[in-house]
Amino acid sequence: MTDWKTRPETDQDVPAVRRVVEAAFPTSEEADLVDALRKDAAWLPGLSWVAESPDGQVAGYALLTRCQIGNGDTDRGADALALAPVAVLPEYQRQGAGGAAVRAALEAAREQGERLVVVLGHPDYYPKFGFGRASAMGIRTSFEVPDEALMALVLGGSGPVPAGTIRYAAPFGV
Repeated sequence: MTDWKTRPETDQDVPAVRRVVEAAFPTSEEADLVDALRKDAAWLPGLSWVAESPDGQVAGYALLTRCQIGNGDTDRGADALALAPVAVLPEYQRQGAGGAAVRAALEAAREQGERLVVVLGHPDYYPKFGFGRASAMGIRTSFEVPDEALMALVLGGSGPVPAGTIRYAAPFGV
């Protein structure tokens, strides 16, 4: 399939999104994370997207939540977004459902005036959306990750891109 219908997540989608995330990962930790993020100030309306299968079932999912990038504990930092998780039901993997949800979420963020998105993920997957090494922009995490796995994408705007350490929402636990 190449033409996935995408839309923002609704309250009615919550159980289906949980099923997708649980099916895509080996434990329920990521699904629990999504549930916790829904209750956190990091949750932003319109930045949780689903891709539907031809029969209308939620098949793919992408979530963007608020994070900050800055230096030190006293620096609140600049607002940015964290892309996590991206999940697809196993029977729809490698068919474009995840990519469709990611593209829709990124476009929604761009339309809302967001400037920067970070992702910790597979270095062969996310560059197709325009992500590049975050280290080249002076962005890092407070924990060890392979340099090629931490990526960032500038959505638009002018001026310098914020640099420093990513502060994820509390439910991430880092």
